[in-house]
Amino acid sequence: MVLEKLGNSLKNTLNKIANAVLVDEKLINELVKDIQRALLQADVNVQLVFEFTKKIKERILKEDTPAGLTKKEHLINIVYEELVVFLGGEGYKIEVKEKPFKIMLVGLFGSGKTTTAGKLAKFFMKRGLKVCMMGLDIHRPAAITQLEQIAKQVNVPALVNNDLKDVVKIYDSFKEDIKKYDVVIMDTAGRDALSKDLIEEIESLGKHSKPQERLLVISADIGQAAQKQAQQFHDSCQITGVIATKMDGTAKAGGALSACAVTHSPIKFIGVGEKIDDLEEFKPKNFVGRLLGMGDLEALLEKAKEAISVEDAEDLGKKFLKGKFNLLDLYEQMSAMKKMGPLTKVVEMIPGFGQLKLPKEMLQTQEGKLEKWKIAMQSMTKEELEEPEQIDAARIDRISKGAGLSTKDIRELIKQYRQSKKMVKMMKGSGDVNKLMKKFKGKMPGM
Repeated sequence: MVLEKLGNSLKNTLNKIANAVLVDEKLINELVKDIQRALLQADVNVQLVFEFTKKIKERILKEDTPAGLTKKEHLINIVYEELVVFLGGEGYKIEVKEKPFKIMLVGLFGSGKTTTAGKLAKFFMKRGLKVCMMGLDIHRPAAITQLEQIAKQVNVPALVNNDLKDVVKIYDSFKEDIKKYDVVIMDTAGRDALSKDLIEEIESLGKHSKPQERLLVISADIGQAAQKQAQQFHDSCQITGVIATKMDGTAKAGGALSACAVTHSPIKFIGVGEKIDDLEEFKPKNFVGRLLGMGDLEALLEKAKEAISVEDAEDLGKKFLKGKFNLLDLYEQMSAMKKMGPLTKVVEMIPGFGQLKLPKEMLQTQEGKLEKWKIAMQSMTKEELEEPEQIDAARIDRISKGAGLSTKDIRELIKQYRQSKKMVKMMKGSGDVNKLMKKFKGKMPGM
């Protein structure tokens, strides 16, 4: 998880509030110190931390508890709201209104610009838009080759011109071609520092091509230094937003996020992994929700849409309601789940599950089981997949030998099927989704 340590620290702080007998000044002071410690460990600027916690304390002491909320709930809500404001407020969504919609990527050398160009192309492709990538890095020898390889991986055209050494002329050579596309991702050159010649090149290309977005690609592992870099690029090149890469696996990401938030350079995307799909729109409300273990239902539904078609989902839903559910349906479910990404990432999006503190090892073990179960199903007959109840000890032995798995693995699969079948019956018997939700409320934290 992105900022895992910060998330765990903040969840512990909220649990302290939830378990407190009464909300007094002592608890508030403890809460403020815990939040300060958590943010400082995430490399957030000291001054920003103290300004942030000062606002929280002022609100707690001055505001009356709204009707319908307990003092504890109000306290937790204040922490949530202020964290959202701290990381950029409502967030900024890029809407492709005019075509071709040009996005120019800028940034220093080594920030992951070209890889991010591919991720961005995939992001817009998944939304049904026709995308191309344009190679405008004329200084790094391997830049064009890398862009072509990534474009091939994403399955979008790469517009490159190895004969020209002027970015404006290269852009002009594709002026007619780009009219066929909805989105054009322009990958420009980087430098070790923001030099005069880099600014002139970006400005010259910007004035000529008139991109709707100029996005600064910045590596989150530079921490608080992101503020200076974002400010320099904003002042020199009039950037419209930031893409923070390498958000996973760095303790300094908190510093980068907050640093960009205080400049006039809103974060619009974050890179959350190495895979081509690991790019997300940065929505502070959703991000803070995941950080505090409250989930991110919007992102979960988005991933579900990408993993399974509406028609397939409706078909599966009809089977649920009729009480028909076999191993083929379970296989479909598992395949869709796998497409949504690692279980560790999916679980943190489910409201309430983030607060359960499920061990990462357990989730990784479960992922391993999914792979084994898929292999086991491939060794079953059509009859066994459609009528799993008939799988007895003899059949389990045959399936395990055919799949190269232990009989224990096959029995675990049958057990999983029976549990899923039981859930289907429960859904069928409820007759009303609201009734079903009531059954789960109270069992799930935060519901």
